[in-house]
Amino acid sequence: MTSIRTFLWFNTEAEEAANYYVSVFDDGEITGVTHFGSAGPGAAGTVQEVSFELAGREFVGLNGGPDYEFNESVSILVTCDTQDEVDHYWSQLTSEGEEGPCGWLKDRYGLSWQVFPNLFFELRADPEATKSQAVMAAMLQMGKVDSAGLQSAYDNA
Repeated sequence: MTSIRTFLWFNTEAEEAANYYVSVFDDGEITGVTHFGSAGPGAAGTVQEVSFELAGREFVGLNGGPDYEFNESVSILVTCDTQDEVDHYWSQLTSEGEEGPCGWLKDRYGLSWQVFPNLFFELRADPEATKSQAVMAAMLQMGKVDSAGLQSAYDNA
């Protein structure tokens, strides 16, 4: 059976990051940890990979060394049913991280996330271009995406 997992390269923080991520998501779970052996390339006995699940999605964190860092060309999208959920994930993921524009943020490990209410996608899909573009324009002015602001832009278009 074919599967797709998101693979995340860390210097040495894979286990720490995985524990952090599973604490943010109610259904988060560590599903496996492997350690380097005598063949390396890391020190024998140290964590090599951590497998974990968030919202039913599989991830693997690798302690691959300092050669690569995260950048904004790849992000993880979290869609939320309520503004309370948006607020929760935004607050948790920006803790020791940084807020960005238009629903984007970087967590404490430099991984980019997008946190959006499902309402954005529903309003943006309206076939009436004036309304959908008003929603887009409103979102482009936001840091954390605000459902009330989106709805207001839609209603007033």
